[in-house]
Amino acid sequence: MSKNNPDILRLGNNIKTIIEKKGYKTREVAHDSNLDVENLRKYIKGTQEMRISTLIKISKSLKVDIKELFEGII
Repeated sequence: MSKNNPDILRLGNNIKTIIEKKGYKTREVAHDSNLDVENLRKYIKGTQEMRISTLIKISKSLKVDIKELFEGII
């Protein structure tokens, strides 16, 4: 688990912010990313780290460049 890692928390917050800005629902993004909705929620909360392949799926589902997920982190 990585809930104390500020970068992982920021990544999750960035994903949450993009979902909200686009007016999507978490379950829709999870479905489009081929993820379990509970796992996506863990990623958003920062309690579970993601693989690169998962980040790619999420960025495609959100229709954003993957670098937007890392805004403010790198």
